[in-house]
Amino acid sequence: MSWWKLVIAGVIALVLGAGIYGLINEKNNLGKKAAGFRAEFESLEKENKELSARIKYFENPENLLKEIKSQFNYREQGEGLIIIVPRD
Repeated sequence: MSWWKLVIAGVIALVLGAGIYGLINEKNNLGKKAAGFRAEFESLEKENKELSARIKYFENPENLLKEIKSQFNYREQGEGLIIIVPRD
């Protein structure tokens, strides 16, 4: 009867070992996902700061007008526009 106890103890040890191995693998996978999320969060946080700085810059009407003029060749009435083309 004692060998049955050893077999049962062995089976229990195998089941516990497999469970622990699965938990360790899951922990490692979650750690990798967490690192990816952390990197994405830092990237988005940096982008958010840059966008906030641009919003603050464009809150000034003079800066907004300057940007419109540079991107769309906009000019006010009576204002001239000079386009300088570099030599090749």
